[in-house]
Amino acid sequence: MRAAPRRPRRQGGLAGLLGVVGLLGVLGLLAPPGLPTPPALPTPPGQAAEPPAACTPPQGERALAPSPLLQPGGAAPGEGDYRHRLARTPLGWASLPRWCVWVQPAVEPTAATALERRWLTAVEGALQGWAGLLPLERVSDPAAAQILLLRRRPPLRYEASGRSRASHGRATLRLRAVQRQGQWRVEPLVEVLISPDQRAAASQATALHELGHAFGLWGHSDRAGDALAATPGASPVLVPGPRDRATLEWLRRQPDGLGGPMPEPLSPR
Repeated sequence: MRAAPRRPRRQGGLAGLLGVVGLLGVLGLLAPPGLPTPPALPTPPGQAAEPPAACTPPQGERALAPSPLLQPGGAAPGEGDYRHRLARTPLGWASLPRWCVWVQPAVEPTAATALERRWLTAVEGALQGWAGLLPLERVSDPAAAQILLLRRRPPLRYEASGRSRASHGRATLRLRAVQRQGQWRVEPLVEVLISPDQRAAASQATALHELGHAFGLWGHSDRAGDALAATPGASPVLVPGPRDRATLEWLRRQPDGLGGPMPEPLSPR
């Protein structure tokens, strides 16, 4: 997991969002067949529900670079989840009511190589694992997506000691202001790199883990049986476990996620 600088919003959290924006000085899957329909989340009492912004390319886009990009979420420990281990952005939890997801296709879709087919099958399996827990839509245009799944080995990560570390997957978060349906909104943009060099089960477990980050779980569980475990166990985790599901459900109930309307940024960054 790496954070690099660079839903619709429930009405109750708008004032807080605008206050933070001012404080920071912000300047300016059509779903494939078989994806289950996620359960609808209730709207908190006294708050008006808004339809999610459409999965279309934004009419305008400006980068936001709050520092730090991620900070401790401050949630108290809960029963059966790891909410207290999640981080959030200064503008709110990196969660949306609905996600638009683009998956890198094979170079030649009608003649995909065995390596490409294995990677696509693993990624589709990971998406299926999360699809029943939150609304997502597959898109064919990467410009319309908030999550980009790429068939690529992540670059080496260098520690302060100078030692390098390799990984098979990485999710990189950025924040941006986008104009959709005539409204400026703060949205996350997540690039997920999944190496094509692993076995099928390992690739699916890696994709499941990194997609968990992309969907807002910016933290790690301390239990090896969870999809978001900091240290994986002996067997690959191929579907979200009860603690993963409970943590995601808690996150999606928070009123201060991203995706809500905001004033037009004054100038691009």
